[in-house]
Amino acid sequence: MSKMTPYRAPDGTLWGAQVRMPSHSSAMVIFHHPTGETARLNRYAWLNVRSATAQDPSAHLDAHTLAGGLNEAELARLFRRSLPMNTERPGWIVS
Repeated sequence: MSKMTPYRAPDGTLWGAQVRMPSHSSAMVIFHHPTGETARLNRYAWLNVRSATAQDPSAHLDAHTLAGGLNEAELARLFRRSLPMNTERPGWIVS
């Protein structure tokens, strides 16, 4: 699990992005809602990695390295593609 990286959404909301569950070719990026009261507003997206590690199923990516490589543009792309953790809310984002 990586540390939280701040991400400001187009509507001004300041989310915390965290890389979790790294495998050999992907990792889950969790966008934590700022209220922190409940996980029902959190969102997630999959970060797919194209590297030599992705060709070796016995290897694992490092969550801290992946988190350090996420710039503002990449976080924005992942946030646009993200889905709600709770399926009782719509999957789309109005921006």
